[in-house]
Amino acid sequence: MAPSTPGSPSGTDGAPARGVAWHALPAGVALERLGSGEQGLTDEQARERLSRHGPNVLERQKREGPLTLLWRQVNSPFIWVLIVSSVLAVLMGKVTDGLVVAVVVVLNTLIGFAQEFRAGKAIEALSRMVPETATVVRGARKVVPAAELVPGDVVSLAAGDKVPADMRLLSSRNLQVEEAALTGESVPSAKQAAPVAEDAELGDRTSLVFGGTLVTSGAALAVVVATGGDTELGRINALLGEATDLQTPLTKALGVIAKVITVAILAVSLLLLGVGLWRGYPVSEAVVVAITLAVAAIPEGLPAIVTIALAIGVQRMAARRAVIRKLPAVETLGSTTVICSDKTGTLTRNEMTVQALWTPSARYSLTGVGYAPRGALCRGEQLVGPVLLPDDARELLLAGALCNDASLRGEDGAWEMTGDPTEGALVVAAEKAGLHVEAERGVHPRLDAIPFESENQFMATLHDDGRGGRLLLLKGAPEVVMRRCVARPGVSHEVVATEVERLARQGMRVLAVASRRLSGTHASVALEDVEAGLELLGLEGMLDPPREEAIAAVRACHEAGIVVKMMTGDHLATAEAIGASLGLHAPGTKGLPGARLEAMDDAELNEVAECTNVFARVAPEHKLRLVRALQARRHVVAMTGDGVNDAPALKQANIGVAMGITGTAVSKEAADVVLTDDNFASIAAAVEEGRRVYDNLIKSLAFVLPTNLGLALILLFGVAFFPIQDFGGGREPLMAMLPTQLLWINLVATVSLALPLAFEARESDIMRRGPRHPDEPVLSHFVVMRTGLVALLMAAGGIGLFLWEYSHELMHVGHARALAEAQTMAVNTVISFQIFYMVMCRTLTGSLRKVGLFSNPTVFMGIGMLVLLQLAFMYVPFMREVFGTAPLSLEAIGLSVLVGVVVVPVVGLEKWLRGRGDGRPVAPPRREENKSSAGPRERLPA
Repeated sequence: MAPSTPGSPSGTDGAPARGVAWHALPAGVALERLGSGEQGLTDEQARERLSRHGPNVLERQKREGPLTLLWRQVNSPFIWVLIVSSVLAVLMGKVTDGLVVAVVVVLNTLIGFAQEFRAGKAIEALSRMVPETATVVRGARKVVPAAELVPGDVVSLAAGDKVPADMRLLSSRNLQVEEAALTGESVPSAKQAAPVAEDAELGDRTSLVFGGTLVTSGAALAVVVATGGDTELGRINALLGEATDLQTPLTKALGVIAKVITVAILAVSLLLLGVGLWRGYPVSEAVVVAITLAVAAIPEGLPAIVTIALAIGVQRMAARRAVIRKLPAVETLGSTTVICSDKTGTLTRNEMTVQALWTPSARYSLTGVGYAPRGALCRGEQLVGPVLLPDDARELLLAGALCNDASLRGEDGAWEMTGDPTEGALVVAAEKAGLHVEAERGVHPRLDAIPFESENQFMATLHDDGRGGRLLLLKGAPEVVMRRCVARPGVSHEVVATEVERLARQGMRVLAVASRRLSGTHASVALEDVEAGLELLGLEGMLDPPREEAIAAVRACHEAGIVVKMMTGDHLATAEAIGASLGLHAPGTKGLPGARLEAMDDAELNEVAECTNVFARVAPEHKLRLVRALQARRHVVAMTGDGVNDAPALKQANIGVAMGITGTAVSKEAADVVLTDDNFASIAAAVEEGRRVYDNLIKSLAFVLPTNLGLALILLFGVAFFPIQDFGGGREPLMAMLPTQLLWINLVATVSLALPLAFEARESDIMRRGPRHPDEPVLSHFVVMRTGLVALLMAAGGIGLFLWEYSHELMHVGHARALAEAQTMAVNTVISFQIFYMVMCRTLTGSLRKVGLFSNPTVFMGIGMLVLLQLAFMYVPFMREVFGTAPLSLEAIGLSVLVGVVVVPVVGLEKWLRGRGDGRPVAPPRREENKSSAGPRERLPA
């Protein structure tokens, strides 16, 4: 809800005024505006408002039906050409050829349909965040379905409840709400009924509670101010609908290739049809030749090769803790130029940890102690300690652990923390100092307590000091505690305030701890006991520390030319300090708060998004705008996160990465990748794997395309120059290959040989290159030139051996047998070229010695499998009948192998001339350097 003037008009009929700043209104005024009271609504009022406002549910956006998904698979240039070719072949009497082409179409369509049918469940996951029931006050307290809540309903909240709608607090006691999934805050937010400033950002609106969040402690009464789509959760739901699924760089590039190849095939097929008719071909034969050219030139196996190569990448990424939900995400990771990351739980541990102590006599840094966070303790890691500290520091830590409701329990090295994360950090710190907290609590039993109230900003406990007296302990906000402490030499308010500011600049949350000795007659503690006379023990500074592996991962990303930006709902000072410790920007560099982003137009935001690496207090729409701004600057954006507030940006980003452990169901459903270990370092590993996949896909493409062009050239040459002869009373042109034989080469042989390239290991410099430009064509000058060179060699070898075999056998056998043997010879020759050229494609520009001849055993498995299939193609009667082949002699087979091996020295010479044998890949187009204060160190040629 956007802030507005608290006095803006609104009726009293229960219709919440759009834009009303409910957090800035006194509770009584909010009730009046909503036409409600402390006893809530009547049942009749609730029914009337429900009919007017609708149920408290999130609208589910309509998903695409199966027919729509199926049509999208069919509606592509390649598929349409194949469908037309299949129909024409059947009409011309070539039923077998037509059916084989039809089977290819069906298989490709089913594979694509199966991939897409499993996507698109983010909205359903959001709707599951709304609880099923709520306790309302309608004259008397009653439990009603949460879907029936309406504006003006008064709701009772208790610890463990999921908040059912956006509500204005009327009263509260010790209320703390976990809002990390919505705001990004790493600790529960203390809530109170008092109004806050009208311009307060979402995370600072302490008088409001939001639907979908969780009450961790305390109790409250609140009035509903927004339901369903009008809630903050509903707003995110709408943003998810606005976010668009983008094509990946590879899918866009392959789409362009498909259109170019399709147009070229249609043009050449029509030209070939005209040439055939001009040369005297019968109409049916001229049409069949044109169809054959289309079948030859279309890389039917390419979709299967791409899909299987990406699937292999999925398996390898899963082994590196990154689960891929959408296949194209594998390749997109490799082209990422910017990673936008949430802070809490992604770059940091999502565990508060004491980092520094201050006592009136000294400062103590605990950053190197190695505190185990709560999550780590649950996984069975042992506590590391004890840490040797002086008495004053130990006294401070003991007081913080006694004035505390959290507990650390476990045995045999397996520990579990229960309670508030901030209090848990104090307990862990004491344990690390060698203080056995539970034992100390037995020595100093608690007699009474004043629980933490957000209005008071402190907690006080009374303990038996073990010597017949009483020990009063107080912990809370430093300014609140200091007002109650007696002055001591060297411990003035100014000295303490300076130290608090120093720790705050490092992003720490600071608590002050004080004590007071009381007589043994005190059995309870009252507010007047903590008004004055306390002695300051010191300060404890804590923060949610960066993951150590995240620091190394950020450095690896920078070396790979990838900029890392942090977007968090936390406070600006905390975000800046964490950003500096992670290496996102230089120490002292300023970040930007969400309030500043709100006032920027798109042009200004685009510039800021490029130059700033830390953004704090950002709302979901800010993250969405920042991702779009970076995409407008031609960046390929990966967005990481774990909360509901991250979901719209996760969906909008080119690649969405969700946390598998702490991530909400909404973030996981909106993402393309889920990290099973919540480790930012796994993103760097996934980027490396994505680059390897892309490299290998380019190798596969460079291998596949020469075959299609070579086959097309063989047919073109035949139509233009082969004689048309009379056989059996009809004129019949010579054809070097039948349509079914072309499909055998395109699907069986090509796929068998291209797939081993997907298993090639990564190049040694893959993470020292800059990201490739999103506009970089897949069909680069290098790939086009290589395709033309190999295609000419393949066509020359295939045509030459076809003519040699046909003329040689025609003297001994009839035309039909001679033609079948010659066509089989041409197929064998092309496949021999493919085998040797595939080996040369294992590295596109370097020597084969660079990768090692036997480093990829699947190469030889693929060759062996194809050899067996080719033997069946020539010698199994059923196969000969389907494909129109004939058995060849060993002499003929050996001749085709000798011709095929010619590609090795020719391509080797081309590699040497192009790269002088150093194995350096061709440099991609260079992107303008990011101007942020920290980022890629250099962009090496890829």
